[in-house]
Amino acid sequence: MEEKEHNCIDLNRTKEHIQKYGLSIPMIEATDYLPSFAYSVGLQETFNHPEIICLGLDTQTMHSLINNIADIVEKEGDIKANQEYDNILENYRATFLKVDPRNIEDYFGVAINFYGTIKIDALQLIWTDRNNKFPWEDGFEDVFKYKQPLLDRNADFKFREPKNLCIFTTEQWVNGNAPILRVYHEENGDWQFLTDKVGEGKLVALEQIILRDPSLNEVFDLEYGEKAERSKIGGRWERSKI
Repeated sequence: MEEKEHNCIDLNRTKEHIQKYGLSIPMIEATDYLPSFAYSVGLQETFNHPEIICLGLDTQTMHSLINNIADIVEKEGDIKANQEYDNILENYRATFLKVDPRNIEDYFGVAINFYGTIKIDALQLIWTDRNNKFPWEDGFEDVFKYKQPLLDRNADFKFREPKNLCIFTTEQWVNGNAPILRVYHEENGDWQFLTDKVGEGKLVALEQIILRDPSLNEVFDLEYGEKAERSKIGGRWERSKI
């Protein structure tokens, strides 16, 4: 697998930031497919507090928010999950969700490198839409639906698409239980999950293929126009452009 962008930041610079400011904040810009996000590295070491992640806003805005949250932690104590705060976002509500440990490796690459472990506690800052609605509340704006995936849930199905999305696979997978070794994410958004055999194409629901092989969640973040290949289930994915 190719190194993800958020794993490529100089660890020495991260350490310098933590020593100077108490934390470092990697920022990852949005792509055509995936939302932007930013997160803290160092809150756990400096304040014995879970790291903070935010998704879906402008990276500089998220950088400022996480810095402000660090100030609150330092001056007022721990941020609590599932509690609303009115001092995080001006004129809007905010809350925090505990990040499922199964989602840590997908988003906290620099923190994993810094701490030397994937056992990292983290909270996700959740922002409201223009109507001041949280994603789980009635009336939340559809335009923001994929901006901030909720990292406290859905670790068994990490794809942003609906579970009933039709995807392409092969007859060998449907009837013969052959392993999926190649995954294509087409420029038009279509997904193909293929075995090493050439056979008749079949359409199945995305959830169906993930339920049979949860390891396919490892490629949920394939960009448009990318593919991933492996030699066996549990093998290392090699990513490249289609």
